[in-house]
Amino acid sequence: MTNPNHADPNLSETSRSRLAALALGALGVVYGDLGTSPIYAFREAIQATAQGGVNRAEVLGILSLILWALTLVVTIKYVLVIMRMDNKGEGGNLALMALAERALKKRPPFLLAIGIFGAAMFYGDAALTPAISVLSAVEGLKVAAPDLNHAVILPISIVIIGALFAVQSYGTGRMGAWFGPIISLWFLVLAALGLVHLSSNLDVLNAFNPLYGIRFLAEHGAKSLVVLGLVFLTLTGAEALYADMGHFGRKAISATWFTLVFPALALNYLGQGALVLNNPAAIESPFFMMAPEWFIWPFVLLSRLATIIASQSIISGAFSLTRQAIQLGLLPRLEIRFTNQDQEGQIYVPAISKLLLVAVLVLVVSFESSKHLASAYGVSVTGAMLATTVLAFVVLRSQLGWSVPKVLMLIAPLVAIELIFLWANLLKILEGGWFPLLLSSGLMVLMQTWSRGRDILSIKMQQESMTMVGFLNQLKASPPLRVPGVAVYLTSDPDQVPMALLHNLKHNHVLHQKNLIVSVHTADTPYVHNHDRLRVVRMNDDFDHCALHYGFIEMPDVPKTLESYYQTADGRGLDLATTSFFLGKRTVLPSPQGGMPLWQDKLFVFLSRIANNPADFFKIPKENTVEIGSQIVV
Repeated sequence: MTNPNHADPNLSETSRSRLAALALGALGVVYGDLGTSPIYAFREAIQATAQGGVNRAEVLGILSLILWALTLVVTIKYVLVIMRMDNKGEGGNLALMALAERALKKRPPFLLAIGIFGAAMFYGDAALTPAISVLSAVEGLKVAAPDLNHAVILPISIVIIGALFAVQSYGTGRMGAWFGPIISLWFLVLAALGLVHLSSNLDVLNAFNPLYGIRFLAEHGAKSLVVLGLVFLTLTGAEALYADMGHFGRKAISATWFTLVFPALALNYLGQGALVLNNPAAIESPFFMMAPEWFIWPFVLLSRLATIIASQSIISGAFSLTRQAIQLGLLPRLEIRFTNQDQEGQIYVPAISKLLLVAVLVLVVSFESSKHLASAYGVSVTGAMLATTVLAFVVLRSQLGWSVPKVLMLIAPLVAIELIFLWANLLKILEGGWFPLLLSSGLMVLMQTWSRGRDILSIKMQQESMTMVGFLNQLKASPPLRVPGVAVYLTSDPDQVPMALLHNLKHNHVLHQKNLIVSVHTADTPYVHNHDRLRVVRMNDDFDHCALHYGFIEMPDVPKTLESYYQTADGRGLDLATTSFFLGKRTVLPSPQGGMPLWQDKLFVFLSRIANNPADFFKIPKENTVEIGSQIVV
């Protein structure tokens, strides 16, 4: 399989064609959210400001804040800095946490806390983005049809959202092939409409001067924080650039930002500002009123398509984040489907797709309009961004060896900007900002519970087991009856005897001729090279310890890995038809005297029960699987 981030610098014609295809796919999947922010971001900011009428200073001030927010946060932070901190091609908060963990050679509690916080906030963003994007586009129908009853907007939005999640199983590659051309057209239309209105009032070009934004903040006092929270809407989707990097690669995402996305966004925001200055009545819906009368209906329909696609960036990022969280031990095993044989990052997670669908529908029905949702938006996005920045500080300092002053020169301004945006968004808690905080807090509890519960379970199992050394000595002193074939026992601790082995010997009083003690390890890199995949240690003539290593975005295939090794290295071959895989099926029970509060014990038990079957997760054939049950109290 190939990795888009490690292409040869001397690109062949084939490589250039592939990069172009990835760039087109990135347009459709990665930039939809950022690209649809012009529908509502400028409108909300100017309406909150110009309550006494539109004036030049306020329009230029808001435009200046928008342009510099895009420049500082998206261009400098993400495209030029953060996306270069890829973990062998993968991005996102958890990939960055794993990178920092590798640099520190441990996982300190503060690092785990930041990673969990950032991941939880990203999931909150993943629920809000489809809701506000689709609602804002459907509301655009009222510009084309002013007499349209508001009551029909909600049902139309629900149908569109249902259709969006229904196509998720086809994968980002296929969707990118369809979505890319549509979003390309969308950005070209944004640029064209913006350019037309910009040419009618070139005064708005003064917004590139940051002094207009600074003056706006100074003159509007506390009100400027409210406006900043709305200006932040222009940045929603920026975190998806990094989270979706494994799907399309840094080069493709960066190229599309500089060549099309950023210019189109800047032109459109400037065009909206020029329109409002020329026609103050356009403040009601400056985005849709940019279109000439003959183009209104096609423009509204195009915006509906764009907002459907816009939600894809954050949904794809949620799938990538989930796989990383599972492999890093922060979430229970869930079914993951690969949707592209040539691109490992393109996946579909059915459970997450269903949960996001429910969350999005609840948001749409509860808030009913994009204006109300705008108040809920922002808190989770700024939280995820802030977590990324803090993790970047750790990576720059510990892995790249930057001095503290040098790191602070880069990171401190970004932290300051994001803290200001976070403060501005926290002002909207009572207006709806509580929802993403509530959702993210619940997810943080869930991930912390799973992580802590696994640690407690591991300690309990060590206490109740016996060492392999002592076990092998007992077998030598008192050999059991032997049966032909190979037995594979999976264990998380190769120094301890797998519970399935102990129970098999206790109840069946037999031992196979060849026994493989298999432990599966997750590396802090996305991929593991084939020559590092398997390490075999011969314990004695009857037992081998096989340590299998997979990257944190790879899905383990235990039978394939073992079969490959024993056919090429051992000489005897591994016949899967005569190989039995013994799995310990643990029934976890809560305990008032456990290592966690009773309610958290019960939550961990619930998560254990919904986890994907180990045989499915490790791709073990069901006809070769023997499950031996046991109970353990946490």
